[in-house]
Amino acid sequence: MKILVLAARDVHELLPYRECAHVMREALAELARGRIQQPLRTIVRPAGTVGFMALMPAYAPPAEPGGAGYGLKAICISPGNPAIGKDAHQGGVLLFAADTGEPLALVNASAVTEIRTAAVSAVATGLLARPGAAELAIVGTGVQGRAHAHALAATRPLTGIRITGRDLARARDAAAELTAQLDVPVTAAGRRKLCARAD
Repeated sequence: MKILVLAARDVHELLPYRECAHVMREALAELARGRIQQPLRTIVRPAGTVGFMALMPAYAPPAEPGGAGYGLKAICISPGNPAIGKDAHQGGVLLFAADTGEPLALVNASAVTEIRTAAVSAVATGLLARPGAAELAIVGTGVQGRAHAHALAATRPLTGIRITGRDLARARDAAAELTAQLDVPVTAAGRRKLCARAD
């Protein structure tokens, strides 16, 4: 039995934000139609620990015969990880064949969570934002703050992004990093200026 293993860099290469937003739009519609099953997550929170584990199973009809139908995301949330330069979410997504149950793939869950969460926000923004809204405000300078900047910039025309967080110096660092990566000007903003309406 062979299992495909995808590291974080592979996920980032194979799952661009725009494509992920399209996939998630379809998946959310299929979930609403009842074609996807997604039971409530199970949380394992041992006494005396600072972190916890979450188990998230799902089933979707396979796209092709012998394809994956079952999936299980197992992640450990470790709040102290950002202080040592690691994502707080660590784990894997296991994919299983719909017909035999054989494991097919193990995918880095941190990267999937990073991209998928921001892509779903991009879908929601497309449905809920005012027509022509082109200024993005982001609260938070961590993994999700950066991911949301990438996802929104990939799925809608933006004229500017403002980012803030508890530490304005970190917001400035994030703004500089994002400006170098995106075709949109990104500025660090204090909380008062973050939501100021652009004329």
